[in-house]
Amino acid sequence: MGLKRTFLILAIGASISAGGFSLSACAQAGSASPDAPVDASGRPLEPLTVVTSTGSHDFMVEIADDDAERQRGLMFRPPLADDRGMLFQFPASGEQAFWMKNTPSSLDIIYIAPNGRIVSIAKYTTPQSETTYPSRGAANGVLELNAGRADAIGAKPGDVVKHSFFIP
Repeated sequence: MGLKRTFLILAIGASISAGGFSLSACAQAGSASPDAPVDASGRPLEPLTVVTSTGSHDFMVEIADDDAERQRGLMFRPPLADDRGMLFQFPASGEQAFWMKNTPSSLDIIYIAPNGRIVSIAKYTTPQSETTYPSRGAANGVLELNAGRADAIGAKPGDVVKHSFFIP
């Protein structure tokens, strides 16, 4: 009888261990995918959609929502992929102005009002330049995309940018 009890205890222990392993594997499967896109700091990229007369255009964007991130922006960075961008979030709406100092790639800079409407677009900005590109209106969001993307998707003032930061 002692031998049967030993085997039974071993079988139960193995079953519990296998179940624990199985539960652990399930928990790991539910966590963030290692292939999920992340920004330069390792934070997940966020979805953003620009709605124009040509349709809805989806991007994955890095978020610059504090002073240090907004100041650094895309400086010293290689060109973005066509479906990527950086969304600068400001705590208050107002006149914004950006420059291209230490930014090696030409960009389209899209200024966005709190309701998600495009205020203005500075297209094909000059890399490495200290020329400022003003918003020409109150904006609390600024979307940077590769130069030419605004034209490619047909973006213009009045079009809508959908992201949780904007309140329609």
